[in-house]
Amino acid sequence: MADIKAAKKRQARISRHRRVRARVSGTSERPRLAVFRSLKHIYAQLIDDVSGRTLVSADEQGVDVKAVKDDEGRKGKTAVAYAIGKLLAERATKAGIKSVVFDRGGFSFAGRVAALAQGARDNGLSF
Repeated sequence: MADIKAAKKRQARISRHRRVRARVSGTSERPRLAVFRSLKHIYAQLIDDVSGRTLVSADEQGVDVKAVKDDEGRKGKTAVAYAIGKLLAERATKAGIKSVVFDRGGFSFAGRVAALAQGARDNGLSF
């Protein structure tokens, strides 16, 4: 029974993501910031949908997870998500990208997704 419920939840998220993707598209000047959140990890990338290329990406490999865990009032995975947002914004600035379109991937804009967005905003990305 749990598998059926999980499958329905996943299908609902995919449906929400398709609905958002029908309206949101990234260009080389203003790429799409796509977020994927699993139970343990969170990933973000800037995508140029016109050419179909990933311009910049960030995940936990570029972040010192143990040092970040109790950062600025955030705890655990939320603190890591904020640090990934900061890292993504730094890499985007080096690549000459200042403005993005946010794609939450069908996930609710709360918790780790919101922390990643706030980390990107705090380091210079605008969306």
